[in-house]
Amino acid sequence: MKNRILVVDDEIDFIESVRRGLITSGFKGIQTESDPQQALAAVENGIPFEVALIDITMPGIDGVQLLEAIKKCQPQIECIMITALDEARTAVNCLKKGAYDYLVKPVSKENLILSIQRALERKRLLDIMNIGKIKSIPELKNPTAFAPIVTHNEKMARILKIAELHATSDAPVLITGETGTGKELMSQAIHAASDRCHRQFTAINMDAITDTLFDAEFFGHTKGAFTGAEKDRTGYLERTHQGTLFLDEIGSLVPILQGKLLRVLQSGEFIKIGTSEPRKVDLRIIAATNKELEKMIATDRFRKDLYYRLSGSWLHLPPLRERMDDVPLLIGFFLKAISGPDSLEIGEAAMDVLMAYDYPGNVRELKSIVRSAVSLAQGNPININCLPGHIRQRAKKYVQQAQAQPVPTLAELEKTHIIKVYHMQDNNKAESARVLGIGINTLRRKLKAYGVK
Repeated sequence: MKNRILVVDDEIDFIESVRRGLITSGFKGIQTESDPQQALAAVENGIPFEVALIDITMPGIDGVQLLEAIKKCQPQIECIMITALDEARTAVNCLKKGAYDYLVKPVSKENLILSIQRALERKRLLDIMNIGKIKSIPELKNPTAFAPIVTHNEKMARILKIAELHATSDAPVLITGETGTGKELMSQAIHAASDRCHRQFTAINMDAITDTLFDAEFFGHTKGAFTGAEKDRTGYLERTHQGTLFLDEIGSLVPILQGKLLRVLQSGEFIKIGTSEPRKVDLRIIAATNKELEKMIATDRFRKDLYYRLSGSWLHLPPLRERMDDVPLLIGFFLKAISGPDSLEIGEAAMDVLMAYDYPGNVRELKSIVRSAVSLAQGNPININCLPGHIRQRAKKYVQQAQAQPVPTLAELEKTHIIKVYHMQDNNKAESARVLGIGINTLRRKLKAYGVK
């Protein structure tokens, strides 16, 4: 786990024992300090620790003073206090000053890891809540993982940051959105940003999984387990052990199979066909759907308990029509990907039409449109005639509507301009006349004719 953890204790043997325990549990980025002053200096220098383990009784600065200093400098750091004295008053005091937890020595490895994991989960949830409050666009710590998702839309940037925070957890993720919004691409990015990035990523279209195939495909089987089982088969669960399993179109799974999937999520176990012993599996589940699962729950087509299990971490991808500022960027990206570095140009009229289209098929449809246009352009700049038939039909309506718009007269343009300037100058006639370059009596006469007081 790529979390920065600070361990502060004046007992060298203790911090070394903690360091080894954290490493064997998969944690990385561990910094140990036996001098609380050095620990405080590291925090003040801006090292972005996520959790600090702090002994209370230390020479110089004691643990409570260090807690206060850390919270003042980097309030987002979750602090876990560790002490040899089990005193209720001290524990309450630490919690009031912002500590997340209070542990009494000797601390078992299991309890310490559990406390850290809970602190990290709390921090992750708080960070997600704060994304909507900050005015600036949040920066990604791992932009490479999300590079395949092309956007400069502010709403999408915040969604990517939330996805990155979800990647730090092993909790299941539910991704919703219309067809073609990039749900599988987002799941791959979450996998790439997680600690499982070097493990297997398996994508499954649940729409293609039938009742009879589910057990064999997911759990696998041994040779001779049933008629036609001529050799051992490794199922999706075993194949993806320690990796990420992406379940696309999860809403297509029938309720009886939803129950089987839920049991795997709850127990982390499955039974291979032809055997009787449960097998442990460690994997991250990401599910996606373009269906409204809440409505399916109301009609008993989707299990409520499975929905709650999957949707603890949730992302909704907006349709392309809600992020139209990304359309030119995506067109440029697709042109370069399809036609190479010397990508074709696209005419202004064609771009105007593409910007006026609502993309019911979202990003996937836009990519298909660009690919078709490149083929028809045959090396020339892309114009309206290179666009698919339904787009060209829309282009005709677009041009007809533009032509049907009445052209304002010169007098109407003059009236609009004079009134606009007059209001911009806070209804000051003398200043407005100066800006317009006309006499003040002329301005008074025109404003009276316009009915402007």
